[in-house]
Amino acid sequence: MFEKKGIRLLTTFILIFVLVYLIYLTRFIFEPVGAYIAAIAVPIIGAGFIFYITNPIVNWLEKKKVPRIGGTFIVFFIIIVVITIVIQFIAPTVQEQFAKFVDSVPKMVDNAEKLIIMWQENQNIIPPQFETAIQNVVDNLSGYAEKITSGILGGVIGQIFSFVFAFFLIPFFLFFMLKDGYKFLPFISQFLSTNRARSFKTLVANINHTLSSFIQGQFIVSLCVGVMLYIGYIIIGLEYSLSLALFGLIMNFIPFLGPFLSAIPAIIVGYFQDPMIALWATLVMVIAQQIESNFISPNVMGRALSLHPLTVITLILAAGGIAGFIGLLFIIPAYAVIKTIISHFYQEWKRRQPEEDPDLF
Repeated sequence: MFEKKGIRLLTTFILIFVLVYLIYLTRFIFEPVGAYIAAIAVPIIGAGFIFYITNPIVNWLEKKKVPRIGGTFIVFFIIIVVITIVIQFIAPTVQEQFAKFVDSVPKMVDNAEKLIIMWQENQNIIPPQFETAIQNVVDNLSGYAEKITSGILGGVIGQIFSFVFAFFLIPFFLFFMLKDGYKFLPFISQFLSTNRARSFKTLVANINHTLSSFIQGQFIVSLCVGVMLYIGYIIIGLEYSLSLALFGLIMNFIPFLGPFLSAIPAIIVGYFQDPMIALWATLVMVIAQQIESNFISPNVMGRALSLHPLTVITLILAAGGIAGFIGLLFIIPAYAVIKTIISHFYQEWKRRQPEEDPDLF
């Protein structure tokens, strides 16, 4: 029995590899499809993210006898109000703080050079290789700072402008997702047999639960962490407090590593402002993360994705190396969806096996 299963499994893998190889050989056929998907990826992903945050509001209004189209318009009104508040009150402060930060980079570089030189002068025994490496860092520190600044101004801002047109399409996608999203499942199911329609509905429900649990939970958790960081930074008198808190909010969407990444700029800024403030900024980050991990996350997210921390860290490191910051943001939900799909089809396969031998091996 094991030999038969092994042969079937080996045959399946061979067929999959052959199929992948054939797709690779005929990849020129799929290039237009890839270009089309790339063109609509930003509005669909952006609208999907907002959809999972706002759809519970539309569903709640629908239970209160408000038509779905009416609930959709109410959600859009709330979004417009939030955007208006951000533009009027938050964006000017962030812009001002960002401009001050860029202007203060040369001063920070000078202080860092002086610190390293002072450290070198106070050391009696330093290995020659280590001293050479430190001297290279000191000599190139200004160049590194210029590259970082130009990267922020050129790379990030350039990407933002390149996506502006795609972002304009997000409201249109979002509107029809909220208004007609519930029609998708019945529309596809009508072309399937009864058993396959049932399986498809179960799969879509599982994927929907996985994405909604992650996006809604991570959004609420990140928002709470951002607010706590901002309050803490204001109390200790940290410069650029709003910008650093917003950075921490965004970084918190990256599980496990995000909080550590968000702490680095706050500690560096705090150190050059006053070493004690760097210490206080570290304490604020630790307190915020302890509150988040012990009280907020267990009640908001629980163990919705059931992912081991080592798996998450491995995925984040791999995604960061392959796709950069975008990969860090999307690797966890993508992996969770793929895991849900594979688990679903395995359970379906297992259900069709004889009762006396339902296992794969």
